[in-house]
Amino acid sequence: MKATAELQVIPIGKGVSVRQEITRVVGLLHEYGLIIETHASGTNIEGELADILAAVEKIHEVLHKEGCVPLVSYLKVETRTDKAPTLIGKRL
Repeated sequence: MKATAELQVIPIGKGVSVRQEITRVVGLLHEYGLIIETHASGTNIEGELADILAAVEKIHEVLHKEGCVPLVSYLKVETRTDKAPTLIGKRL
């Protein structure tokens, strides 16, 4: 099932800058072959729903392993039955 999503990952307690952790998140999303667009407060994603969910699980596993003890993610997912949702279809 195709889906679009918005993911915000918040590594808590890592200091003022979390650039390293967020760069890692973007790299992991690319490993799943997902189409992504980063923005100031998160990442928009397009792909198979199963891949999006698996990527979020992998992000948590990897960041915990790399030292992020508390980690919060907010995930909004859209699926449709009338057509495949795309990021390009969301642009104004």
